[in-house]
Amino acid sequence: MSTHGSAPAVTEAAAVLAEAARTGVSCPPVRSLLPEADIKAAYAVQRQYVESGLAAGRRLVGRKIGLTSPAVQRQLGVDQPDFGALFADMAVPEGEPIAPGRLLQPKVEAEVALVLGADLPHRDPTVADLLRATAFALPALEIVDSRIADWDITIVDTVADNASCGLFVLGGTPVPLDRVDLRGVRMTLTKNGETVSRGTGADCLGGPLTAALWLASTLVGLGDPLRAGDIVLTGALGPMAVATEGDAFSAHIEGLGTVATAFASATAEGAGA
Repeated sequence: MSTHGSAPAVTEAAAVLAEAARTGVSCPPVRSLLPEADIKAAYAVQRQYVESGLAAGRRLVGRKIGLTSPAVQRQLGVDQPDFGALFADMAVPEGEPIAPGRLLQPKVEAEVALVLGADLPHRDPTVADLLRATAFALPALEIVDSRIADWDITIVDTVADNASCGLFVLGGTPVPLDRVDLRGVRMTLTKNGETVSRGTGADCLGGPLTAALWLASTLVGLGDPLRAGDIVLTGALGPMAVATEGDAFSAHIEGLGTVATAFASATAEGAGA
């Protein structure tokens, strides 16, 4: 990343995104700071974010996969997914409201989460390797967020911004993979009781296991393989929904159950203070 003077650019982009996260004030796109369409430079920015988090005592607990929808890939002009890091402090327990102001411009999507029981160290993992390594699946909500104003993003912006990850919510009932066909599951996401998104397992890169295999292979190539205990958010099963204060979301994924979250309203919080 030090070639062509890109190291200072990577550091500058990381600093801009970190300041946006710290202040809660969104920033302009960072793609103008980095070499055009340089995804490697964008991942270098993301690595700085991860390393800063680890140095501050945050605990890395897994990865998220993004851009698993062909429509979204076309929109951003890419032909592959991306990934970001999950820290323990990004996990929101079911039943705990998300405080106002915690995120800048959140959107909610329903996903299948895999929790690994063994490492995945092979460069070309098979489905059998993945099935053996996965302890169980859970229904999940990923609350995506962008530090970049108005979601004005390209692939470079979202990768640099930790794949636009905000928070995540996991369902509480683990399901072994021999009890569910992840490719065939149907998902329904409701917002304040109204259906806002539908999809199937196949809508996520052909299937959540396919997405997870891509991630496992990619991370081995980077020398940072998935490990036992890691959480993998495999990607959205349907379109995301915009979230505002006071909204309540619930996703039902056939065979995995239901997972829910709610965004507290500033007025309600103030009244209860």
